[in-house]
Amino acid sequence: MAGRRDGLLARSNGSPSRGSRIAMAVAVGVLLGCVCAFLYPDGLFRSFSTLPSHGQDSAADWSLGNSAKCETSERTNVLKSELASLSQKNEDLKKQVMELTTKLKLAEQGKDQAQNQFVALGEQRKAGPFGTVKSLRTNPTVVPDESVNPRLAKILEKVAVRKELIVALANSNVKDMLELWFQNIQRVGIPNYLVVALDDEIERFCNSSKVPVYRRNPDEGIDSIGRNGGNHAVSGLKFRILREFLQLGYSVLLSDVDIIYLQNPFDHLYRDSDVESMSDGHNNMTAYGYDDVFDEPSMGWARYAHTMRIWVYNSGFFYIRPTFPSIELLDRVADRLARQKSWDQAVFNEELFYPSHPGYEGLHASKRTMDMYLFMNSKVLFKTVRKDAHLRRLKPVIVHVNYHPEKFARMKAVVDFFVNGKQDALDPFPDGSRY
Repeated sequence: MAGRRDGLLARSNGSPSRGSRIAMAVAVGVLLGCVCAFLYPDGLFRSFSTLPSHGQDSAADWSLGNSAKCETSERTNVLKSELASLSQKNEDLKKQVMELTTKLKLAEQGKDQAQNQFVALGEQRKAGPFGTVKSLRTNPTVVPDESVNPRLAKILEKVAVRKELIVALANSNVKDMLELWFQNIQRVGIPNYLVVALDDEIERFCNSSKVPVYRRNPDEGIDSIGRNGGNHAVSGLKFRILREFLQLGYSVLLSDVDIIYLQNPFDHLYRDSDVESMSDGHNNMTAYGYDDVFDEPSMGWARYAHTMRIWVYNSGFFYIRPTFPSIELLDRVADRLARQKSWDQAVFNEELFYPSHPGYEGLHASKRTMDMYLFMNSKVLFKTVRKDAHLRRLKPVIVHVNYHPEKFARMKAVVDFFVNGKQDALDPFPDGSRY
């Protein structure tokens, strides 16, 4: 026992024990690990493996450069695409803003039309004493817009006098009447007139006769009617064609070609209304209006109902000013004629005279009836004037052969009677037509 104890003491007092050696090794390893971790944070083997040679370094730089260039190019393309998209959206927004601005202006024009008229014609005023107040009669004209038809604008600038002119539509079906029409205009000395040619033959005829002529740009919807249409069909075209004249700022005296001019009509216009038209009436009552009493005996005490009547305006001869109500009138008539089979003169008068009522907004246009003896229809001439010794001495401004089908023969007779002094020139014709 004593010998074993001495051996154990000798081992413990001599070289370190096995556990101590292991602990020391672990401590040394940890210390070395800390040193390596400090010196080589990316790892000892990775540091050595990533030490490139000179060639490898160049290859790496080239690879990285290409990668950067590719990324830059792709990013540029993306930015360009985004910029193009934003530009397109910006253009779309601009168009929307312009459309909304236009609609707003139109809405303001319609809503504040009366106010705008006051502003255009003068300052607002208080109502004066009884019997002195007069309402507005003359609407302001539109601002001319030459972009509507630059070619027509140049023609009108040469032909019109004081921004007004006579305009007639014609095709080859009325060539003889057209010739008589412009011969009398030239004889009277009226310089401001224009023929709207509806086919090639009339255009050539006017050019050869040195008559101011205008041929519209091709439009099959209008051209087909212009080439082959009868009097009523051609007459209906004028409401579409005249719109451009008004947009350009010109007042138009629209004339059919079955009219003989004996004086200059521009010397006899008032120009105080949107529309100034000749009447189909044949006396003061029918031409200017009257109280027509309707009798219904079954109503007893209330059997008599008073109505207002006036014979229609003639849509073959009227003076129209370039105002908003005038352009609206042309639009309304043209729209209705495009959608329904109707006589243009009937539609013209309905739009002018029908008042606003539930489901319908009437046209707010001012109108004037021309003097029926100065602007004479053929019923007045053949039924009344030629039979009255006093009235026979009148010299009308124009005579419109609108009531009779044998137009050309009666037109020549009118010239003979009023121009050549043949007092019996009108006698062979009946009051009405022979058929």
